[in-house]
Amino acid sequence: MRLMALLIVLIPGILGVYGIKLMRDVIFGITIPPFTSLILQFILGLVFFIAGLSFVGGFIFYRDRKRNKVQKRFSSNKQKKTKS
Repeated sequence: MRLMALLIVLIPGILGVYGIKLMRDVIFGITIPPFTSLILQFILGLVFFIAGLSFVGGFIFYRDRKRNKVQKRFSSNKQKKTKS
């Protein structure tokens, strides 16, 4: 079960790292073969980076909320009703 969770987090993490690499290559003027322009390469790299970062951040936030390690304003309504 832990191996599956690791794979679920690892794949979007690798996608985010690839996005950073694409954006870095644009700064140095290196075009990767599937892309035709640097602007397109940068935009796709930014999308990959934001998607990977948001998935990993959401996964960590969901896990922490399940274990009640977040502030009260971030806890779900179900947990607030049971504590009152």
